[in-house]
Amino acid sequence: MEPGEADEAAVTREVAEETGLSVTVGRLVGTVERSAPNGVFLILDYECQVTSGVLRAGDDASDVAWADSATLATLPTTDGLLEALSGWNCLPRA
Repeated sequence: MEPGEADEAAVTREVAEETGLSVTVGRLVGTVERSAPNGVFLILDYECQVTSGVLRAGDDASDVAWADSATLATLPTTDGLLEALSGWNCLPRA
């Protein structure tokens, strides 16, 4: 987040930068804390609805794709991601 930036504005900006998609930001679905070199990152995860754009990988990723639950189960993920998404009822549908 940029200094003074509201959550909704930060989510909208970051999603556009990282995926090429424009979204409407919805409800907060959960939070996660991750260790960082100088403390802890608090990550706030929001539900979003795509309104426009073409999915593309940002400059820090080699690829991007929409994934159903079967595909997601085959992909390497960050420790705890699938458990968090399941607990928040946010896993992709079949």
